[in-house]
Amino acid sequence: MERPHPQEARLVEDEAGGLKPEGDGWYVLNVADSWATAREGHGHAFRLGTAGSFGVYGLNVRVFEPGQVTSLYHAESNQEDFLVLFGECLLLVEGRERRLRQWDFFHAPPWTEHTFVGAGDGSCAVLMIGLRDPDEQVVYPPNEVAARYEAAVEREITEPPEAYASRDWPQPTTVRPPWPPA
Repeated sequence: MERPHPQEARLVEDEAGGLKPEGDGWYVLNVADSWATAREGHGHAFRLGTAGSFGVYGLNVRVFEPGQVTSLYHAESNQEDFLVLFGECLLLVEGRERRLRQWDFFHAPPWTEHTFVGAGDGSCAVLMIGLRDPDEQVVYPPNEVAARYEAAVEREITEPPEAYASRDWPQPTTVRPPWPPA
């Protein structure tokens, strides 16, 4: 059987000095060298690809500290999956709190309301994988549990920029954080 052999993708630097793939070939990228984004006070997302490099899914490692919230409480039309690599966090899911620790796995079918809050004594890292559909829909619902962590909106919102602006969260920026985390 004749089949194509993908070429190695070139790794290029972003404006902060992190590496990201260019093209859709195969590549090897150490998390320490990857490009990252951050929202001040909400941890870092080490991006292991670009919007098009994985086709239908996104992949990153989120690193956050005790008390830091990774995102506003939300649900989306796409499936997502999460694996705690190290540390501890609280999973806020469907109006409940669940403590997660190293190697705990959380599967979120479409429309599962959720976010994460750092817990324990140090950094937490979570591998996050999610489907990415250009027709994705997202909703940010009010929620009492998430509100205790300043992670909920006051009224239902369906546009991410509006939701984050309503809570006065800083815009994400491309950064070059240290690795491994402290």
